Amino acid sequence: MQSLAQRIWSPERRFHIGDIAWAWNSVPDAKAEFRLSVWEEDDAVLAWAWVELPGHLDLLVDPAATSLLPLVLDWFETVAPGPRLSCLVMEGDRRERTALTGRGYTPQQDGPFFRRHIHDLTDLPAPSVPSGFSITHVARGDADRRATAHRAGWSDFGSRVNSAGYNRVMAAYPYREQTDLVVVAPDGQWVASALGWYDEINRVGLVEPVSCIPPFRGKGLAKAVNIALLHAFRSIGATHSVILPRGDQAYPAPARLYRSIGYQRGPRTVLYTRD
Repeated sequence: MQSLAQRIWSPERRFHIGDIAWAWNSVPDAKAEFRLSVWEEDDAVLAWAWVELPGHLDLLVDPAATSLLPLVLDWFETVAPGPRLSCLVMEGDRRERTALTGRGYTPQQDGPFFRRHIHDLTDLPAPSVPSGFSITHVARGDADRRATAHRAGWSDFGSRVNSAGYNRVMAAYPYREQTDLVVVAPDGQWVASALGWYDEINRVGLVEPVSCIPPFRGKGLAKAVNIALLHAFRSIGATHSVILPRGDQAYPAPARLYRSIGYQRGPRTVLYTRD
């Protein structure tokens, strides 16, 4: 899956290799919750389909192999019990969108969507945290503490990330300790974090995920740890950083944060559904 994402990467694409590493490894019971199929030819992956039960599809198809789209959708509709089927694509995925429309899927005009944001890693300010706070990277033995910090930061959404899952994340390609950053409070508590994934072939870093625990929000900690991560990306050879936050007006804060540190808006996602 990562080899295809890396081979056809552009900011207009839905998946960076880090998205796959995070989403697969951080879920406690991935084998029970996901279904996966891969289409190959001569040892090259041409397409894959990733179903989150009961009925959501993420897919990636080589532009030279879009004739596989009907087979991908056939498989999805066979393994997904529904009753509502959905598929998230980028607005520039014209052939995927045409294939979905031809199968009776409808693009949703309202509701949440995500928008790609891109940073060229120039004119980076120095990260600034309040007196007594500091920014550091994690170490291999920190999985339990790191998972606890993540859950606290995502408590609004009920994160299930645990130490076993974070150990899998840390063992996955292309995880690097130097791009897994946390903000340390004066009492030693980890209160904000940003995990970065670096694709050395395309020289682009992905930020996924970011968190700050509720009592410490509004202090600029999420901004500071994100800026520190941009510096870390640049130090290992990256030319760009990308992120895919919510882009709709119902949840504007993350995108506003990223634009405040120099990210530029790119294409958005479109959700297709069918009952």
